[in-house]
Amino acid sequence: MGIGIVFQSFFRALGQIGDARFNKVMLLGIGLTIALLIGATSGLVWLVNVLAGGSDITWLDDVLAWGSVILMLVLSVFLMVPVASAITSMFLDEVAQAVEDKHYSHLPRVDPVPFWDALRDTVNFLGILIAANVVAIILYIFLPFLAPFIFWSMNGFLLGREYFTLAAMRRIGRANARNLRAQYAGTIWIAGIMMAIPLSFPLVNLLVPILGAATFTHIFHATQQHSTA
Repeated sequence: MGIGIVFQSFFRALGQIGDARFNKVMLLGIGLTIALLIGATSGLVWLVNVLAGGSDITWLDDVLAWGSVILMLVLSVFLMVPVASAITSMFLDEVAQAVEDKHYSHLPRVDPVPFWDALRDTVNFLGILIAANVVAIILYIFLPFLAPFIFWSMNGFLLGREYFTLAAMRRIGRANARNLRAQYAGTIWIAGIMMAIPLSFPLVNLLVPILGAATFTHIFHATQQHSTA
């Protein structure tokens, strides 16, 4: 199973992009991401004000506070979509079910992942994504000519790993999903890179979490068919 199934899965997902359930999850993901970034910025400004509270130099306090806001705005450029991807993963069930209702209606419905399990997975994925992208920012500074490839390769690996696991575990459980992911690691990484490349384009990148969730749902079912062939 190679790159052909990746493109087939992607275009099948793209053909469903107007689905109402897709739009609902996308808006939820974007809204929660913006709220998180605003909260993080407010928290950083508050922390800076507390740490600089003993200073008698008013202008220095103002510079530090505005510097914190500017820092978060810059970081948000790099973190907006990875964070949205992580948060959207919490609502993957709805996207996956929409895909299965349309393309795999012969399958029995599955129970949704419990909210607290989904939240735990989202927090873990969010932490990994933020840490990886912060490290990547440092690499971009020292290796600017490799920046796009670092961004695509790293986020492609992380997105593919997480979205395939979440799509698969709905049907076969967490342990089997990890084993299946290892078996098709190359295909999953290629698919993840296909999701990561549009992250570089404003507005288009907001569709990536939904397309990724739908694409990897198709890829999971393709691996099942391939395994039984």
